[in-house]
Amino acid sequence: MTTKEKDNMMYDVTAELDNIFGEPGTESRRAAEDLAWQEYNAQILLDARKKAGLTQEALAERIGASKGYISRIERGLTIPTISTFYRIVAAMGLAVELRPA
Repeated sequence: MTTKEKDNMMYDVTAELDNIFGEPGTESRRAAEDLAWQEYNAQILLDARKKAGLTQEALAERIGASKGYISRIERGLTIPTISTFYRIVAAMGLAVELRPA
């Protein structure tokens, strides 16, 4: 197969996800989706902190936590409680908006 033929091939992302993580609704797929959301949310918080011009240490100080705790959240290793999440958001000068999907 030539490079041009490979470039023109269709790629079924859904089939690949099913192959790697299992069918939708299975425990393995739910676990993979949960992990993906954790990593996504961690990245959002990391980006927001940097945009706010805060170091991990400064953010931690504002919410009464350790720098290591902020680091673990931003790496997706720790999921903050809802109350801690709101404190983090407020400490960065942001707000959370809940709206219908």
